[in-house]
Amino acid sequence: MNIRENLIFGLLAILLLIVDRTNALTHQSCNRSCPNPASFGRDRLPYPFGCSAGCEIQLNCSKAGIFIGEFPIQSINYESIRINLQSRCDRPSHTLHQLYSNNHAPTSRNAILLRNCTDEQVSSSCVIPSINVEARFQAPQDCKTNKSLTCYAEGEKNATFLEYGSVEKKGCKYLLSSISAQILNSSTQVVPLVTLDVEVAELLWWLPGVCNCDKHAKCIPVLTPNGTDGYRCNCTKGFIGDGFRDGFGCRKDSQDCNPAKFLSGQCGGKTRIIVLIGGVVLGALLMISLGLLCCFIRRQSKLKARHSTKRLLSEATGNCNIPIYPYKEIEKATNGFSDKQRLGTGAYGTVYAGKLQADEWVAIKKIKNRDDTIEQVMNEIRLISSVRHPNLVRLLGCSIERGQQILVYEFMANGTLCQHLQRERGDGLSWPIRLTIATETAQAIAHLHSAIKPPIYHRDIKSSNILLDCNFKSKVADFGLSRLGIAETSHISTAPQGTPGYLDPQYHQNFHLSDKSDVYSFGVVLVEIITGLKAVDFSRPQNEVNLAALATVKIGKGCLNEIIDPSLEPFEDDWTASSIHKVAELAFRCLAFHRDARPSMMEVKAELEDIKLSRWPASEENTYTASSEESSFGSTSSVSEKPLNKSKSQSERNVLVVQTSTEAASNFNSIEKLKDNSPVSVQESWLSEHSSSPSSNSLLGNAG
Repeated sequence: MNIRENLIFGLLAILLLIVDRTNALTHQSCNRSCPNPASFGRDRLPYPFGCSAGCEIQLNCSKAGIFIGEFPIQSINYESIRINLQSRCDRPSHTLHQLYSNNHAPTSRNAILLRNCTDEQVSSSCVIPSINVEARFQAPQDCKTNKSLTCYAEGEKNATFLEYGSVEKKGCKYLLSSISAQILNSSTQVVPLVTLDVEVAELLWWLPGVCNCDKHAKCIPVLTPNGTDGYRCNCTKGFIGDGFRDGFGCRKDSQDCNPAKFLSGQCGGKTRIIVLIGGVVLGALLMISLGLLCCFIRRQSKLKARHSTKRLLSEATGNCNIPIYPYKEIEKATNGFSDKQRLGTGAYGTVYAGKLQADEWVAIKKIKNRDDTIEQVMNEIRLISSVRHPNLVRLLGCSIERGQQILVYEFMANGTLCQHLQRERGDGLSWPIRLTIATETAQAIAHLHSAIKPPIYHRDIKSSNILLDCNFKSKVADFGLSRLGIAETSHISTAPQGTPGYLDPQYHQNFHLSDKSDVYSFGVVLVEIITGLKAVDFSRPQNEVNLAALATVKIGKGCLNEIIDPSLEPFEDDWTASSIHKVAELAFRCLAFHRDARPSMMEVKAELEDIKLSRWPASEENTYTASSEESSFGSTSSVSEKPLNKSKSQSERNVLVVQTSTEAASNFNSIEKLKDNSPVSVQESWLSEHSSSPSSNSLLGNAG
C-alpha cells in the first residue's frame, strides 16, 4: 500500500469518525448503520428504523443482512415492510408471532400457508390448488403439502391486519410460507389487477401516539391491531425525506438544495444545527476526504465491476464475447430509467426502450434483485448466447454493476402475441397471421429441442413471451427459467417453475422435466390463438377459469365452435374453417395429460407447416415454399388473403369429432382468486415470484 493510499484510508477513518459523532449528537441512542448494506441496498436505515435498542423501530442487523426475527427484510417504504418468508416444512407455526410488535404487523393482504392443522372442520379461507402451491414453493418431497396444506386469509373485507389469534385457532403445527397480494388500479382497466408474490409477507409499520410530522408532511393515522393510535408521516409533493419531526423531516426536492444546506438542515425550510467535532479543521478535512474518496472509489468501483462482470460471464458462457455496457451508458440510454420510456413492469423486472449504439432502439430489461437473480441472469445469458435462430430473440449485451443486473435485447416494435390477442395493441390478428406466428414459434421451440446438443427446455412458453416485430414475425423470449436437457435420458429432475395456466400437470406430480413440458405449454398457446381467451381468467365461470381445461372439454365434445374467437370469421372460407379445426385437434393432443401421448415439437412444427401450406393449391406450393423459407414466414406478405372455393357443407365445417379424454379434463385445476368475491383478472402472472412477468419479460412497445 503506497503513501497516497495510506492517506486516503486515514482520511476515510476521520470521515467515518465525524459521521458517527454527528449521528451520535443528533440521535444519541440509535444506530442506523447497516453492517451489510448490499443486502438492503443502502448503508444507513431511514428514520425511524435502526439496529440498536434506542431506535424507534428496532431491526436485527448483522453481516448476513437485516431481519425481523429470523426473516430477512426485502424492502422498506413509507408505509410497509416486505420480508422474505421462504418455504420450510418444519418451521413451527408460532414463529409467525415474530412479525407482530408494537410497531408493525402483517397486513390482511397476506395469505399464510400452514401444515398439519388440527382444525379440520374449518375450511380454508383462501382457495389455492395445493399441487400448484407445493410446486411453486419448491417444498421437499417429504413435505406432503398436497395432503396437509391449509391456506389462511382474512375473511373480513375491511380488515387491515392479519389476526394472529385466528391463525392460532387453526391449531397448525408448521408455518410453510406466505403469499402477498397487491392490487394495481389503472384508469384504463375496468377490473383492477392483482399481483401475487410468493414466499413474501407484507407488514404495515407505525409509530405509537399522535402525529408528530414535519410541517411539509402529511400525517397518516393508523389504528393498530391492539386498538391504540399510531401514525406515519409522508412528505407532500415537491418535498423529500422521512417526514418525521424527530427524524430528518422534509426538504425541497430541487437543485437549490446543495450539500452544505443539506448538512445544515436548511433544505425544505427546516433548520437543524449539526455539531461537528473539531470545528473548522475537521470540516476542511471532511471536504478533502470527500473529494479524494469520490475519485478513488469511483475509479476502483468501475474497474472492479468490469472485472467482476467479465469473470461472471466467463464462468457462465465460457467466453467474454458478449458486449458489456457501463451502467452510466444504460442510464443515459433510458433517460435515467424514465417512466416515459418504460415498456412494462412485472415481478421479474422492468423493461425500458432505449438507444445505445448506432442510434437504434433496443429493449433494456432491468431485473429485480432477489436471492436467485444473478443465477437466472447468468442462465439466460449462457443459453441465449449459445443458440441462433431467426425466431429466437437476440441478446445484444448486458450490464452487471452497482448491484444491478441488466440485459439488452433487440427491440420488437409490435409487442407480444398476448397483447394482440387481448386487443391491448391493434384491432386483432387475422387467422393467417395467427397461424404464421404459431408455425414460427413451433419452429423456434423445435430448434431448441432437436438442433441443440444437449437440448434446451424453455419452461416458460406463453403468449406474453412470444414477441412480434414490425412485420409480425415472431420471436421467442425469456430464457431465465430454461434448462439444459440430458441427451441420454428422457427427463431431468427439477422443481416445477413457470406460469400458472401453462404448466404441465404431470410435471407437478413427478418433477420430471422433458421436452413434452414445452409441448404442453405450446398447446395452451395454440388454444389462446384460436379463442383469443386468457390462459387464466377469474372473470370467467369457476369451471372455465383454466383455459386448457375448458378447451379440452369443448374440443373433446366436438363443441369447438363455442369458443372460437368470433373475430376470426371461421366460416368465411373452407380453408379457414378446416385449418382452425386442424390446429385445435393438434392443441388437444399437445394438452394430453400423459406426456407420452403428446407429439414432439418436431411433429407439431411439421403439422403446422402442412396446415399452412394447405391454403395454396399443389401447383403453387413450390413457389410459396421458396419465398416463405427465405423470409422465415416473417412478413405479412406470406399471409396475404387468398380466396378458396367454398365447396364443403355447413355441417362439415361445424363438426370436429375427437375422442374425449376424461382424464385430461379432470386433471386441470381451476385457479381461484386469493380473496374477495369480485371477479379479478390476474392476466399472465399468479404465483409470479418464480415466474417471468408478462410485462417485464416482453421486450415490447412503441418507442414513443
